[in-house]
Amino acid sequence: MKQYQFISHNEKETISFANKLAGNCNSEDIIVLTGDLGSGKTKFTEGFLSFFGLENEISSPTFTIVNEYSNNDIKIYHFDVYRLSDSSEFYEIGGDEYFYKGICLIEWGELIKDALPNEYTHITFEKDSSDENIRILNIHTNCERLVNYFENIKY
Repeated sequence: MKQYQFISHNEKETISFANKLAGNCNSEDIIVLTGDLGSGKTKFTEGFLSFFGLENEISSPTFTIVNEYSNNDIKIYHFDVYRLSDSSEFYEIGGDEYFYKGICLIEWGELIKDALPNEYTHITFEKDSSDENIRILNIHTNCERLVNYFENIKY
């Protein structure tokens, strides 16, 4: 997996970063979002959905496990697997059937790592202890198309 890092100085930068990434994703991409509560995962998702004109549709999938969004061109599946005990529960709800049907954003996806396909992008969100607005996004991907994207963007 290739590694990259993006430093976001505020929510607006996190939203913009996610919006630009969304413009480079296709319907088979899987983005795993990891980080403490309040670390920026929801703002990232808001920015990601805004690329597709769906920013007003966002709601937490905490109680439903997955929310489905569509703009007629593409489907986006937003998972929150925090409440699952392991990947067997993910398989039981048919979570793996969503892969390759649309873009999958999976919060707490590290909990189901063994259920993920070989190719995905993992973004870990960290708060900066010296500034409450700064978020450090550590990006790991083995998706060759997104490797090319991350190699060529200007942070």
